[in-house]
Amino acid sequence: MDVSQSQLLLKRVVNIKAVVTPLWKEEAQKQLQSQLNQIDGRLQQLEMQSQRILTEMQKQGATPDITVNQQISSVQGKLNQDKSQLLQQKNQLLQQLQQVQTLELDKEVSQGQIDGFFRVGVGDHMIKKMQVEILLRDGVVEDIRGEL
Repeated sequence: MDVSQSQLLLKRVVNIKAVVTPLWKEEAQKQLQSQLNQIDGRLQQLEMQSQRILTEMQKQGATPDITVNQQISSVQGKLNQDKSQLLQQKNQLLQQLQQVQTLELDKEVSQGQIDGFFRVGVGDHMIKKMQVEILLRDGVVEDIRGEL
């Protein structure tokens, strides 16, 4: 029997885990801090834009007009909504930063997932083939767990 006829090439999700090391903690904190700085910058931009837009709209509507007031209220609502979303993201990042700082060394933490391909053939245990994870230590593969 031809091997290619008795096997399939399939895609699976491979879990990536990392061992918490001093280097890992430092890199994770740098990455989170960088994201926090980006959000702070976006918040400042949003604040400047909102002031500029609202000032311009008020100039255009020098005479009190219900339509202009409605437009101003609408723009303020949208800007406040955007600001609220950014503040929520910032809060989540601050919580993650705090969690990273309190992680114990040598603990395993999830780093995400990637897609991987594998061959399956007649008689293979499908569930075992689907359950694969990679363990990293400072970016280097330390272990591959599960059936390849």
